[in-house]
Amino acid sequence: MKIIQVNAAYAVSSTGKTTQEMHEYLNALGYESYVFCPKVSQPDNHIYRIGNTIDYQLHGFCSLLLGCQGEYSIIATKNMLQQWDEIKPDVVILRNLHANYINIPMVLDYLADNDIATINVLHDFFSMTGHCCHYIEDKCEKWKSECDDCPILNKYNKSLFLDRSRHCFKNKLRRWQAISRLAVVGVSNWARDEAKKSPMFKNAKYVERIYNWVDVDCFKPQETSTLRAALNIKVDDFVVIGVAQWWTEDKGLFKFIKVASSLPNYKFIMIGTINENVYNIPDNIIKIGVIKDFTELSRYYSLANVFLNFSVVETFGKVMAEALACGCPIICNNTTAIPELCGEGCGYVMEHGTWEEACDCIQKIRTNNRDSYSEKCRRFALENFEKVLGLKQYEELFKRLIG
Repeated sequence: MKIIQVNAAYAVSSTGKTTQEMHEYLNALGYESYVFCPKVSQPDNHIYRIGNTIDYQLHGFCSLLLGCQGEYSIIATKNMLQQWDEIKPDVVILRNLHANYINIPMVLDYLADNDIATINVLHDFFSMTGHCCHYIEDKCEKWKSECDDCPILNKYNKSLFLDRSRHCFKNKLRRWQAISRLAVVGVSNWARDEAKKSPMFKNAKYVERIYNWVDVDCFKPQETSTLRAALNIKVDDFVVIGVAQWWTEDKGLFKFIKVASSLPNYKFIMIGTINENVYNIPDNIIKIGVIKDFTELSRYYSLANVFLNFSVVETFGKVMAEALACGCPIICNNTTAIPELCGEGCGYVMEHGTWEEACDCIQKIRTNNRDSYSEKCRRFALENFEKVLGLKQYEELFKRLIG
């Protein structure tokens, strides 16, 4: 079986790591696995680069000026499809396509015309809207019928002047419905249920949930004495951790700082990029940059007494799954897919997501002690987010699609 994955990243970011792990798994089982993405080229490993830097810049400029993200890069996409002619894939997996690198109508037409089994993975919702990747915060439901007069042209894939959301929506609608062997995978129950409301996928053979996974052999309870000494954190210190690639208001930056300011005797760790010129960071927050080494990251989760997540829009929430796998209880919001990841006895789901409510939940975990949650957290992660479990679900889906 020949399987192609298309994604905006490889080996970096959550979706890039997922793409890499599936590629390595399929190769190990003897499948012919191929990856097409921007910026990475490893032909010996069947990883092929789409386009080049100039093409990405031109695509981004056209999208900004003309308002049709994903409808440029014609030559780059044509070259990719010529490679597909040689590979003759049995299954094509489409992940994030919004990064100024691919022509989506050309790709979907190719899949329909050649009757190729197609899996559309919803890491976000760009594939079923006329413009945006997420619509929850802006309370927009136009995607359920037809996008038009887009209220958020200046968010996500920005358009300076033109509203082409209706044009892009109709372009996607016709093409998704023309693919005869289409499966849509939500990476959470919530994402799957949202997909079922979209007219884009009314002809899909399958609309299913396959959770994103974490490597539970890497993310597991770790010894932390060396890390504690390096950070000057005592054994009896209560530690709250938060993780984000970029700390923004959407990720709850202000609320996290407010909680830390309100609990000066607690230690707080913020992992990720923070604009310190904009915010006053209290002294009890330990700032750590982006951690690319997952074993090192798992030590931070293992050290913490609780993982605090103020994010309000997630199709999955991989950092929460990583924390759980390390035995760390979580505190999170009750929106989108986020509460799915807080299993029974694994922490607390906030109803309102205020910083005061977060403080109350932190006090509960301190009173009950981290150890009373850890075993349940680890077990929940093993039962739901174990890597091989998710990969086998995809493997079974391949077989059903190709019949």
